[in-house]
Amino acid sequence: MTTTAITNIGSLVTNDPAQGDGTPLGLIQNAAVVIDGDRIAWVGPADKAPATDTAFDAEGRAAIPGFVDSHSHLVFAGDRTAEFNARMSGHSYSAGGIRTTVAATRAASDAALEANLVRHLHEARRQGTTTFETKSGYGLTVQDEARALRIAAAHTEEVTYLGAHIVSPDYADDPAGYVDLVTGEMLTACAPYARWVDVFCEKGAFDGDQARAILTAGTAAGLIPRVHANQLSHGPGVQLAVELEAASADHCTHLTDADVDALAQAAGTTVATLLPGAEFSTRAQWPDARRLLDAGVTVALSTDCNPGSSYTSSMPFCIALAVRDMGMTPDEALWSATAGGARALRRADIGVLTPGARADLALLDAPSHVHLAYRPGVPLVSAVWQKGLKTA
Repeated sequence: MTTTAITNIGSLVTNDPAQGDGTPLGLIQNAAVVIDGDRIAWVGPADKAPATDTAFDAEGRAAIPGFVDSHSHLVFAGDRTAEFNARMSGHSYSAGGIRTTVAATRAASDAALEANLVRHLHEARRQGTTTFETKSGYGLTVQDEARALRIAAAHTEEVTYLGAHIVSPDYADDPAGYVDLVTGEMLTACAPYARWVDVFCEKGAFDGDQARAILTAGTAAGLIPRVHANQLSHGPGVQLAVELEAASADHCTHLTDADVDALAQAAGTTVATLLPGAEFSTRAQWPDARRLLDAGVTVALSTDCNPGSSYTSSMPFCIALAVRDMGMTPDEALWSATAGGARALRRADIGVLTPGARADLALLDAPSHVHLAYRPGVPLVSAVWQKGLKTA
C-alpha cells in the first residue's frame, strides 16, 4: 500500500489522552500523521515522522478527526420551507409536520431519493463529516421503509430502522395496528438493511409502552436500540433508553434529575446525543449540556439533518451552537462531535486519530480547532481524508 504523511500540522487533535498533552483531545503541536492504506499508521511530532511514499504539507493548519454525525434523516423528498416560515412567524413545531415529508417521499422515485441523499452526503463531507448515521421514517409502509434503508445502506454502514417515527397516516385510527406492523411485517422487511432500531418516544408519536414493544422486537431481530428521547417534553424516553441499554438517547432536551442520574450511571453504555440544530430551527429550549457533562454523562453532538426541524448538515455549525448556547467548551464540543459520535455508534475505529484507526480526518484553514466555534459560519474545512483517500 502507498503511505502518505500529512506534515507540518500546526495542532493535531487525536482524541487519545495517551498522545500529546494528555488531555481528552490528546493535542500534539507541530505534528504529522502517517496514513497507510485506509488506516492511521503513526501520529506524533513532525520532526520524528517516518519516511513515506508521498507527503502533503498542511502548512501549519489544524487537523482533527473527521466528524461523526450519529443522527440524521437523509432519505427524504420534498421541502418544508412553508412550515419553517410559519414557525419563524410564531407557530410552534409539532410532529405532525412529518406527514408532509412522508407524502413527498412516498411519491418520489428511488433514483430521486438516492440523488438527494448523495447530495447531502457530499455537502456534509465538504464540512468535515466522514461518518454518518441515517434513518428511515419517511415512508411508513413496508415497501417504502425497506427501500429507504436499502438506499441508505448503499452509502453507509450506520443505518437505522425508524418505522416508528410517527404513526402512519394510514393507521391514524388504529395506532395499535401500526405498532403491530412496525414490530412484524415491516421489521422483517427492514432488518436485513439496518444495524439499529429507533423510535420517537414522545407525545404525539409513541408512548413508553409502545416504544418498549418496538425496541424489544427490534432487539430480538438483531438490531441495536437507540431512542428519540425527551425532545419536546418530559417523558419516559431517557429511562427506557437506559433500561434497554440503548446506544444513545437522542435530543435529551427536557430532563429530570432522575434522567440525568440514569444517563450518568449508564455513561459507558448509553450516550446522550444532543442536536442543537433542532433547537435553533424551532426556537425551542436548548439542551443543557453543562448539566450533563458535570454529572459525568457521555455526550455526543450531531446535526439531526432533516427537512423539517433541523435542515443543516454542518457539524461545525452545531459545535458553534453548543459552545454559545449549551454551556460546552470548544474542546468538549469537538470531542462530542467526533469521539462522542463514535461512542454513540459503538465504534472505536473512528472519531480518533491513533494507529489502527480509520484514516478519517479534516484539515482546518485555521491554526486551532477552537476556530470552529470562534468563527461560526465560516467554511474552515480545507481538506478531508476519508478511509485514507483525500476527498475534498
